Amino acid sequence: MHTSRPPAISVTGLRKSYGTHPVLSGIDLTIPQGTIFSLLGPNGAGKTTTVQILSTLIKPDAGDIRVAGHDPAKEPDHVRAAIGVTGQFSAIDTFLTGEENLRLMADLLHLGRTPGRRRAHELLERFDLTDAAHQPAATYSGGMRRRLDLAMTLVGTPRLIFLDEPTTGLDPRSRRTMWQIVKDLVRQNGVTIFLTTQYLEEADQLADHIALLSQGRLVAHGTPDELKRLVPGGHIAVRFTDENAYRRALHHLGATTHDDATLTAHLPHTGGVKTLKNLLDRLDTHAIDVAELTVHTPDLDDVFLTLTKEPAP
Repeated sequence: MHTSRPPAISVTGLRKSYGTHPVLSGIDLTIPQGTIFSLLGPNGAGKTTTVQILSTLIKPDAGDIRVAGHDPAKEPDHVRAAIGVTGQFSAIDTFLTGEENLRLMADLLHLGRTPGRRRAHELLERFDLTDAAHQPAATYSGGMRRRLDLAMTLVGTPRLIFLDEPTTGLDPRSRRTMWQIVKDLVRQNGVTIFLTTQYLEEADQLADHIALLSQGRLVAHGTPDELKRLVPGGHIAVRFTDENAYRRALHHLGATTHDDATLTAHLPHTGGVKTLKNLLDRLDTHAIDVAELTVHTPDLDDVFLTLTKEPAP
């Protein structure tokens, strides 16, 4: 009989306070295996505390928690054996070469000399670091350091990886390289990724599911597209070739707002193709010439700004 796999992370009623200040106020999360999950929220919302609890660094005040099937508070060693953590700041030793960093991690994990060397070589090749394997990590670019940092996390073949701000400080090309590496980890290895990031585009590109944390509470969760549909404000901006076309359009189209200076009308748009088609049909019917048409749909920035609040003082 087929049974579904248990979730990589299951959290019910997670609470944590520091003194009289509540940081997490009853968090519920379920993250399926082999997916990318992103936790978003303003600074101080409780993201770091959540990751620290799930990765066994601190204990919660309350809540039922399972990470890779184990309770982090009662079975921390089992959880640590299943997870990897790549922090915002690189954990590599810049005085060692790339290969030496990986072999050091293999030694710390007691892989043994031969298996450790083999694992280091596999990861150097996988992360395109073979040519720089014998160079000190201090000579690596920012993107190379982040790739090496993630490679070190993978030495122990974790099933679940916590990625904290993985592309901070990287240029756009290096950032996209990291995105592809993360996608490949999930697709090829079935790894589960728990991602925290301040780059909302990054979450949009990578995450299967996103949760928004605000003042210690989850205020929304779902796929990126589901979250975008929670926020109104989609519209079509139409700029016209001359004032005559602009005035006739205002009469026939029923614009919600308009700008006389730029000869632009704004019409509501829910994101469906039918709305856009109807607009084009009406423009054609009334022979109204258009200089430019732009469709705006709410993005994760809109969702973030609408649904989250600044941390309570």
